[in-house]
Amino acid sequence: MDGIREIFAGMPWWVKWVAVPLLAIFVFGGVITSILGALIGFVFKLLLFVGLVGGLVFVVKKFSGGGSKASSGKW
Repeated sequence: MDGIREIFAGMPWWVKWVAVPLLAIFVFGGVITSILGALIGFVFKLLLFVGLVGGLVFVVKKFSGGGSKASSGKW
């Protein structure tokens, strides 16, 4: 690690803070975007699943109880 620090110590600031990150994004950009896309897709599917299960529970509770107060006390 000390060798890398010595190499970057002699470089201008724009190489460390602009050029190297841009090169990393250029080289690994496809990997980064695929990971982010998979993560966003997973979160969307998880939220969709939670919404659908919530809607199913709501519909089942609304139509299976028949409006009686005795059955609603079981929950």
